[in-house]
Amino acid sequence: MAIDTIFALSSGQLPAALGVIRISGPAAAEALGRLCVALPKPRRASLRVLRDPRDGGELDRALVLWFPTPASATGEDCAELHCHGGRAVAAAIAGALTAIGLRQAEPGEFTRRAFANGRLDLAEVEGLADLLTAETELQRRSAQAMAGGALSRAAEGWRVAVLMLSARLEATLDFADDDDVAGEGTALPPGFATECRALADSLTAWLDRPRAEPLREGFRVVLAGPPNAGKSTMFNALIESEGAIVAPEPGTTRDVLVQAVAIDGVPFSIVDTAGLREEGAGAIEAIGIARARAEAERADLVLWLGPEGAGPVDRPVLEISAQCDRADAVGKSATALSVSAHSGAGMDTLRGALVEAARVALPVPGQAALNRRQAVCLENVRNGLRAAVDQRDGLLAAENLRVARRALDALIGRTDVEAMLDALFGRFCIGK
Repeated sequence: MAIDTIFALSSGQLPAALGVIRISGPAAAEALGRLCVALPKPRRASLRVLRDPRDGGELDRALVLWFPTPASATGEDCAELHCHGGRAVAAAIAGALTAIGLRQAEPGEFTRRAFANGRLDLAEVEGLADLLTAETELQRRSAQAMAGGALSRAAEGWRVAVLMLSARLEATLDFADDDDVAGEGTALPPGFATECRALADSLTAWLDRPRAEPLREGFRVVLAGPPNAGKSTMFNALIESEGAIVAPEPGTTRDVLVQAVAIDGVPFSIVDTAGLREEGAGAIEAIGIARARAEAERADLVLWLGPEGAGPVDRPVLEISAQCDRADAVGKSATALSVSAHSGAGMDTLRGALVEAARVALPVPGQAALNRRQAVCLENVRNGLRAAVDQRDGLLAAENLRVARRALDALIGRTDVEAMLDALFGRFCIGK
């Protein structure tokens, strides 16, 4: 089947100082030749006049780059047009490319072609997706490590190690006596179990790391407590915006409010909830209270503004002595933080405590972090290795190693993952 040649604006929203139009596919050289007559030297920016092949009219004066296959971002013939960043300029060039026979790229199509042509593996693509959406320094550094191939390099090392173990085991099976295979089972090679355990332990070091989802979604901090405890005032102070309505009437907050915020470069999701009470709540407020309890159950940390010791027992809790500037404030023990969101007293200490708690739960800066899919794949690899150790029959151990290899292939995208790929590449912009 013929492969389309695609193009898209890859430099973001116009107008801007510059607009970068990317082209990829087998007709890229022909399209570039029809726009500017002479192809520039590979990987060297050259000033060219772009002309409309339909009437020879000048479209723009642009820097043109040519990347012949296979040494290009997508593994195909590629070109980039660095033109002036006006909407009319980009539209005119897009019209000329369409007239030549190129089509507009779909979201993520450039990266998908890079994956299909072996320029990126699946783990690198997932890292790139996170890098494109990173909003904090911590997110950027972790995504950069993944996009740069940290997991891919480790996975290749694991794959080689599993292949070596499989080769040794297969050799043992090939030279085993038929009676052994059919009877008591083929003995495992010397040191086989020790090497499998060592490799499984190296996977455990990765599996024990904090996951990527809390980093991507933000460390989830839920403010909880009875009505009028000061939750909404503290929520507004933490997000530095009037995001929640504050009033002395009990039950003012009836739904869950969530706001993403960065504190010292660490991503947080701050959650305000309805006041918790057993009596006096109407039907709508009761729904809000139920949602508040559900939020507390999924929190990474609960800021408890109620009576000391009465907060959730199955989640990490930070006791807060709120409204400490009020004469009627109820104090807590010395381990609680005394805070007044109204006056600002203790807020810097609270922010510092949140950052400290998040840094323990989030990946180390610059460390690649596994997402759920990757963790499941790696867990399957480890399970296969451990199962191989437990087998007395070499044939069964060999099958367990094949399971481990298949899981490694799924980790970096060497198996059929089409449904997952559709969802993944849908996260990308059109020009990527």
